Amino acid sequence: MDAYAAGWTKYAVMPLHYHMPLYRPPAEADNLVIQATLGCSFNRCSFCAMYRDKPYSQRSLEAVINDIQQAARIRPETRRVFLADGDALSLPTPQLLAILDALHVWLPGLARVSCYATPANILNKSPQHLRWLKERGLRLFYLGIESGSALMLRKTSKGASPEGIARAIQAASAAGIRVSATVILGLGGQQYWQEHIDATIALLNEAPVHYLSTLQLYVDPAIAGEFYQKFGEPFLCQDDQGMLREQARLIAGLNRPLIFRSDHASNAFPLAGNLPRDREKLLAELKRAMRGEQQLRPWYLRGM
Repeated sequence: MDAYAAGWTKYAVMPLHYHMPLYRPPAEADNLVIQATLGCSFNRCSFCAMYRDKPYSQRSLEAVINDIQQAARIRPETRRVFLADGDALSLPTPQLLAILDALHVWLPGLARVSCYATPANILNKSPQHLRWLKERGLRLFYLGIESGSALMLRKTSKGASPEGIARAIQAASAAGIRVSATVILGLGGQQYWQEHIDATIALLNEAPVHYLSTLQLYVDPAIAGEFYQKFGEPFLCQDDQGMLREQARLIAGLNRPLIFRSDHASNAFPLAGNLPRDREKLLAELKRAMRGEQQLRPWYLRGM
C-alpha cells in the first residue's frame, strides 16, 4: 500500500455505501473510487495509521458490482477507476477479472483501472494472471517502496525486502502494468538518511517504475509509540533542510527515465518533472529552497 498517499475521495457524497475512512492517491482525485476490499491485510507498517481501526475484509462480488451499477448511473462518462481500499490486488484473480469485466460493461468509456499494491500481492499473482489483469484494464499499481534499505524496512516493519520489492516491480513491468512508486523522505531519521536514500537509488535504478513520488515522514500520534519502539533506538527526525537534502540526493542519483512528483501534501516543497531530462532544473529549485529563496509549504498546509 502507498503509505498515506491519501485524501478523501470527492465522490463520498455519491449514493454508494463507502466504508470510511476512504483513501486514494493524489493522482486519482478526479476519478471514480470503487471499494473492492476494506482496510489492509498487512496493516503493521509502523509509519502508517491509515487503516488501524478498520479490519481487513474482502467485499463480495455482488456488493462491488452493485456499487459499479450505481456509480454508472451517476457518472456514465467515467474513464478512470481506482479500486480501493489498500488491498484490492489481494482478491482472487477470478474475482478481480469479474470486477474488471463489470466495470467495462457498465462504463463503456473506461480507459484505465488502478489500485494500491504490495510487493507480496504482486508476487502472489502468476505472470499469466498479471497479464490477464492488464488485458482487462488494470493498468497501474500504486506501490509504496518507502525505502530501498533493508535496515529501514526492518525498522519500520514494512514486511518486504529490497529484493522482493524489485522482483514485484519487474513482474508488473513484464506484464505491461505501470508502477507508480512512493518513497518516504525522512524515514531513516538523521542517523540513516544517507543509507536510506542511497539504497533507494540503487533499488530504483534496478527496477523500472514509470512514476515516482515522494512523501515526507509524518508519524501519527496514535502510532508514535509503536514507531519509536520498533525503530529500536532514539529516532532523530529530519528537519526541512534535511528533507530537501534527501530529495536532492535522490534526484541526483536516479538514472532510469521516470516521471517525478513531490505533489503529496506532506511535502515541504512541491516539485514536478521528468528524469533525467529535468534533473538540473529540479536540483536548482531545491538549492534555491535550501538557501531560503523559495518559500516552503507552511506546516499548517501540510497534511496526510
